[in-house]
Formats: sequence, C-alpha cells, structure tokens
Amino acid sequence: MLLLALDTATPAVTVALHDGRDVVASFSQVDARRHGELLLPAVDRVLADAGVKLDAVTGIVVGTGPGPYTGLRVGLMTADTFGLALGIPVHGICTLDGLAYAADPGAGPFVVATDARRKEVYWARYENSRTRTGEPAVDRPADIAEQVKGLPAVGAGALLYPGTFPDAREPEYVSAGALASLAAERIGAGEELPAPRPLYLRRPDAQVPKNYKVVTPK
Repeated sequence: MLLLALDTATPAVTVALHDGRDVVASFSQVDARRHGELLLPAVDRVLADAGVKLDAVTGIVVGTGPGPYTGLRVGLMTADTFGLALGIPVHGICTLDGLAYAADPGAGPFVVATDARRKEVYWARYENSRTRTGEPAVDRPADIAEQVKGLPAVGAGALLYPGTFPDAREPEYVSAGALASLAAERIGAGEELPAPRPLYLRRPDAQVPKNYKVVTPK
C-alpha cells in the first residue's frame, strides 16, 4: 500500500505519503489564496522526499471538507485526475475527521471546528478521535454555544471564537498525514471508504446575479 493524501479544504495545502504503516513524507503550507498554485509542487516535493514516482502510488486519499467551494474543489479535482490517470481508487475522508484523528483532547467527547468565514464555523461533535456523532454542519458560533458548552474543541474555528470554545486546542489545521493514517487504518480494518464527494454545506459565494439579462447577437 502506498497512499497519496491531500487536502485543500482549509487554508492549509497539505500532502502526505503513507505506506500502510507510517507516514513516509509530508508537507504543508498555509495560504488560503494559493491552493491551485501550491498543490502540485507540494505533491512533487513529497514524492521526491520519499524517493518514489507517482506511478508507485496505489491509492489516493482526499479531504472532502466541509470547506469553501473554490479551495475544496482544487484538491478534489486533482485527486480525481490522479486516480483516472493512474487507474487507482480515490478515497474520500471528511476533513473534520482528519482533524479529530490528530487531536488529543483527553477522555470524553469533544468538538472539531474550522473557519467557514462569514462569521461561521464548520463543526461536528466526536465521542473520541475516531467516532463522529452526527453530520458536519455550518453555524454561527453563538447559535451552537449550548450544544458545545463544556467540551474541548480543536481547529481554527475554535481558536477564532474563544467565547463559544473557551477550551480551544491544537491542531489548528488538518494534516494530510492524519488523513492518510486514518484511511490506512480503515482500509486495514476492511472498511469501504466513501467516494470523494465534496461537503460544501452551502452555496458558493460567486453566483449569477438576479435579473441577469442575457443578450444574444442578432
């Protein structure tokens, strides 16, 4: 097994290789505006660090969000392209699950929250680092304050809103290494991983204006 994992659902562009036992190479760079520019060089760097060619990869793991439309689709489209070109499976992993897997919040439930912009967070509740309860959601922090009261929280969204998440902890962003490790663990246990379908949770910011008038040449 040699998994190439990547995620662009947060400001971190993150890539890793996993051999089924350990992460053998990884690279991350935080830049919310340059996902498309940074992702492929990051893949090249990780492959070079591991001393392998792309055609040695046996599977792709990609973070499915939730995340902003523009950034998220960069990773998903790249993963699909690699999968088609190499004829290998592409596995989706919820980005929040990757953050939860890398967290160490202690015993008991906790929350993962990432920045959704517009003064909102993408969030989900976890019983432990491998078990999510319910589906990811997008909400204003103040609107979920009672639901997350008293729970530790990880992720950039938690760090941004200490009033709602007073016990906010690292990691701030997901790492592809955590995504790959989680995927390898689930594959090793015989689980079927979900297809790489995006979790947008809301409409993209860029939309066709209302009352848009189409003008066609005569």
